[in-house]
Amino acid sequence: MIAPALEGDTTKLRRIWSGWRLRRGKEAHAGKEVISSRRARRRRLRRSAWRSPLTRRILLVNMLVLLIPVLGLLHLEQYRQSLIDSEIEAMRTQATTVALALGSAAVQDGLDGDQQLMHETARQLIRVLLGNVTSDASLRARLFSHSGDLVADSSLLGGPDATVRVEELPPPQDSPEIFRQLEDFYELTMRRLLHPEALPLYQESLPQSAADYGEVEQALRGESSAAVRRDAGRRLVLSVTVPVQRYRQVVGGLMISKDGSAIDQAVRDRRSDILIIFAVALAVTVMLSFYLARTIGQPIRWLAEAADQVRGSSGRVDAIPDLTSRRDEIGDLSAALIEMTQALHNRLEAIENFAADVAHEIKNPLTSLRSAVETVTRVDNPEQRERLISIIIDDVSRLDRLISDISDASRLDAELARAESEKVDLAALLETLVEVHRDRVDSLAPHLRLTLPPRGRVMVLGKEGRLGQVFGNLIANAISFSPVDEEIHLAVRREGAWIFVTVDDRGPGIPAGKEEDIFNRFYSERPAGEKFGIHSGLGLSIARQIVEAHKGSISASNRPEGGARFTVKLPAAV
Repeated sequence: MIAPALEGDTTKLRRIWSGWRLRRGKEAHAGKEVISSRRARRRRLRRSAWRSPLTRRILLVNMLVLLIPVLGLLHLEQYRQSLIDSEIEAMRTQATTVALALGSAAVQDGLDGDQQLMHETARQLIRVLLGNVTSDASLRARLFSHSGDLVADSSLLGGPDATVRVEELPPPQDSPEIFRQLEDFYELTMRRLLHPEALPLYQESLPQSAADYGEVEQALRGESSAAVRRDAGRRLVLSVTVPVQRYRQVVGGLMISKDGSAIDQAVRDRRSDILIIFAVALAVTVMLSFYLARTIGQPIRWLAEAADQVRGSSGRVDAIPDLTSRRDEIGDLSAALIEMTQALHNRLEAIENFAADVAHEIKNPLTSLRSAVETVTRVDNPEQRERLISIIIDDVSRLDRLISDISDASRLDAELARAESEKVDLAALLETLVEVHRDRVDSLAPHLRLTLPPRGRVMVLGKEGRLGQVFGNLIANAISFSPVDEEIHLAVRREGAWIFVTVDDRGPGIPAGKEEDIFNRFYSERPAGEKFGIHSGLGLSIARQIVEAHKGSISASNRPEGGARFTVKLPAAV
């Protein structure tokens, strides 16, 4: 007696321990889901405004486009060089004109036949020529004799020994000091990046001579040249030298120089224009980027939060915001989520109803089975015991049949979703079913007659095995209601893009108002006298489920001449 008691206690303890572990596992899993949902919600809340990765990506992409004009600043050095080349070419033309005039009017023949430069005439002529040839007051002309001495300087009044200098003052600086420092820093950086070698420093020695300027020495050798320098104030100084000659004899070198501050100012103005355009475009781009990110990101956050609500509320249909009026991808996403939520809600509702129906249908045979089992132990009459055992066997068979049909119905959706569709010849399929029926039944069973269209082949797109199950269920249903030695007529016809299959029997027909109820799960309206529990009531429900999965429909009606008619409508294969 002790051992069974201990065994029973041990069994109870194991059940309690297993139940406690199961509850703890469910609670832990639910806790993890809640924590995961809270973390996801916190992440979305943190992704507002500029912290959103989507906003940053949109802003980055738009700013990359704006970098194109900024990178154009690197080409301003080429623009500067083109201005320098143009200015030097203009100065060379002016210098050549002045040199020709000097060679004609300021050179005389010497006693020994050589050419001599008249200094005073040259000085006066340079002043006159500079005023007539060009109106640019920044031009400075210097004439060096063949020996290298400075003969004339347009910036000095009274000759090369004069102390009065004529010089154009630089324009006033109207920009703040900080801006000038930034411009100087930018120019220094660009110069180091694009021109590692710095320009030569322009210096003037007192007294000036041709040796101070290399280009002047080249001019005294009969070669024209040009030079670009910077003075102590980092301003450009452009110079062009040409030889002054008569009868191909070089008597001096003419040097025309100019302050290049106009070129620096032109480059600076161009750079300022680019930067102003960039600043305006940057401000507009930032605002448009935030607007675009808000237009895209905020609805997505709404949809994500609604998805969390759907997960927590078991598929609430009204949780997804309706954004279909946007008529864009966000609207398409909203419509897809609404449809998905509706399908999820329908699926959950179907599962709940299915579970309730299964529990109800299984409870009936179990109740009968339990009553029979409890009674058989107290009955001594062999006949009554035999009758109870027969009831038990029938209930067990009914449960087995019911569980098999329930298992088939529960797997049906997943199988239909996974299986690949193929072209199925309904004519051949129905012919096979008819032949199988003829081989299995005796002469007293209802006969099957099949009518096919003239062309014979009737193709639909679907799963052959499941379509065979549909028509097998309909034939079995018609046989169960048809009188002995009567005919069941199967007919196939095509109307446009649809295939129609009808199954007619000569039974009692369908009770009025029950044409749709017979397709409900576990609904059973059996003929009088049929043994109870042979049918589970799932055959027609499974048939409708299969047909609707093939994008078709199935309906039932009563024939005017008596009997029932089931019509299956399927789309024809292209």
